[in-house]
Amino acid sequence: MSGYRFTDVARMEWIKLRTLRSTMLVLGAGMCVTVALGVVAGFNTRSVTGDPTSNVLAGIVFGQVITGVLGVLAMTGEYSCGQTLAAVPRRPLVLWAKALVFGAVALVAGELAAFASFLLGIAALRPSVPHPALSQGPVLRAVVMTGAYLALVGLTGLGIGAVVRHGAAAVATLAGGLFVLPIVFGAAGRAMGRFMPELIAGNSLAAVKPVPGFAWSPWLELAITAVYPAVLLAVGGWLLVRRDA
Repeated sequence: MSGYRFTDVARMEWIKLRTLRSTMLVLGAGMCVTVALGVVAGFNTRSVTGDPTSNVLAGIVFGQVITGVLGVLAMTGEYSCGQTLAAVPRRPLVLWAKALVFGAVALVAGELAAFASFLLGIAALRPSVPHPALSQGPVLRAVVMTGAYLALVGLTGLGIGAVVRHGAAAVATLAGGLFVLPIVFGAAGRAMGRFMPELIAGNSLAAVKPVPGFAWSPWLELAITAVYPAVLLAVGGWLLVRRDA
């Protein structure tokens, strides 16, 4: 059957995703833990000169693991069961449909978690700590970018899964990119840190007051973060054509 259009494949992916209860439960539970960590961080914030917004969004460290790993499994699962890949001859179409559907779901989940983390975390702040509000432009920007970052990490995981194909190896690659490389390049200097997604998230995207050394605009830093999934998905699509030719 070669008559599948992109909308048909996207619909198939949406049906598959929403009927996999384990995926939706893990995503939902992961975002709840992300919010809970933000509340704990807010309650433990005592500094009156720091950045409370960045503190209550600290759960992003856990949330990125959940969206990233689910992104990996969303793609590597195709190589174990192969239902959609077997049905759709134009295999890159499957990858792009997955990117659209999973990316949209991860974005909604990420934004909900970010806003919930902020609202509940700020409510948990001590009276002596300044209470930022969403009506403040930089604060709203930080919250929105935090949710977008979680979706981008999910798409990065999807791209890694398309390139590596093996679930465990892809998860290890994702973890290395998120946690090991920032340590290595962070030690080499802050200039390199501006290209590491996790450091970008903590020091720029989720911060009202970006950390010195991250002098670029948070919007530019968000664009840099988006380059990673874009390149990985492009390479993954190319490999799908090459490997299955």
